[in-house]
Amino acid sequence: MCLVAFNWHNHSDFKFILSANRDEFFNRPSERLGLWPSGFYGGKDLKSGGTWLGIHPNGRFSFITNYRDLRQKINPKISRGQLVRDFLESKVDPLDYLKKVKNDKAQYEGFNLIVSDGEKLCYYSNHGKEVIELLPGMYGLSNGLLDVPWPKVKLAKKQMKTLLLQKTIRPDHLLGILGSKEQYPQDELPDTGLPKNEESVLSAQFILLGDNYGTVNSSALLIGHDGKVVFKERTFDHLKGNSEDKQIEFQQKQQTNPEL
Repeated sequence: MCLVAFNWHNHSDFKFILSANRDEFFNRPSERLGLWPSGFYGGKDLKSGGTWLGIHPNGRFSFITNYRDLRQKINPKISRGQLVRDFLESKVDPLDYLKKVKNDKAQYEGFNLIVSDGEKLCYYSNHGKEVIELLPGMYGLSNGLLDVPWPKVKLAKKQMKTLLLQKTIRPDHLLGILGSKEQYPQDELPDTGLPKNEESVLSAQFILLGDNYGTVNSSALLIGHDGKVVFKERTFDHLKGNSEDKQIEFQQKQQTNPEL
């Protein structure tokens, strides 16, 4: 994924709230949100076999964004999407999992990885320094490090903060907040090695770059303190100008108590 706003243990009804956009080349094959043979729910990258966002009924969930720095040339041995899949299919403690990932960080292109067992929410980037257990609160993530204040990240957090003030939060509310197509001035943008015109296009929340790359789906994830999960995905077909929704609901087998 390329833009995520999420809220952890900081709401009266929900333990975890997420809104996310995934940007990708249109010709990269993938499957929509569904049940994997190993028991978790998520989309599937058919090229490399991983996923960008997934959740297991046992309480584990994980998601990943790319870290963009085109000046560093890396020949990765393993697809980043396998980091999410491997965590969801394991029973390893989140901190221990990320410490192992840190030891193997050179095998992957740049990434930001979030993992949780439902009790702890942890973060690591192979362009950062340490594995971090996140405190309750709201966070924003794109293709830099966690909470780096890129314009679209700051806007995403503002949008999420406004949404959290509503009495009721539904998946469609979350799918609607990361839709800005505004592009920002060069002096407000990072230097990730892209040509300036492309950096400007990618500064928007909702992206269309030429006729082969852009925002291909948006995701909404709600995990209640009672263990109820609502996971909704909206897939965009830019060439046809339409979208399709898919929603999955289930009750987690393991529940945790709210920490408010």
